[in-house]
Amino acid sequence: MLPLRPGQPQGRSHDYTRHGTSSLFAALDIATGKVIGRCFRRHRAKEFKKFLGDLDAAVPPSLAVHVVLDNYATQKTPSVQRWLLQHPRFVLHFTPTKGSWLNQVERWFGLLTQRQLQRGVHRSVPQLEQAIREYIAVENESPKSFVWVKTADEILAKTARFADNTKQLANA
Repeated sequence: MLPLRPGQPQGRSHDYTRHGTSSLFAALDIATGKVIGRCFRRHRAKEFKKFLGDLDAAVPPSLAVHVVLDNYATQKTPSVQRWLLQHPRFVLHFTPTKGSWLNQVERWFGLLTQRQLQRGVHRSVPQLEQAIREYIAVENESPKSFVWVKTADEILAKTARFADNTKQLANA
């Protein structure tokens, strides 16, 4: 990363090298704000099932587990479906396409990026994963739940106004 300067956009040096990627599966307890997260080198059904196993072990057996997911294919494979049949306390809810904002853990991912990863220089995938684990640990020491500041009716009204304005601009 190049140093930030007033009036100049963020930049990287000419010899920037991406050292790999990691897939983070994370579950947010919306009541407490605590996060269970695990990094994997791949993003397949096999890794997703391992993460579901982590959740199964972490959540008291007497509780139902409601998991809000995007529509990524990993969660819909036959092996995941079989796992879910064997674990009936898990209930999956899928956000609509382009509706990831409905999933509060997405906001947590944004905070992770802003506070921990955005200007970080990680020279290896293990360094990146360590930074993620450290962020989770620190945030879980004093977790805070997210609170919606608008009602569903207010959000729907704003969406309707946006659609009307867009329609008017298209007709103009």
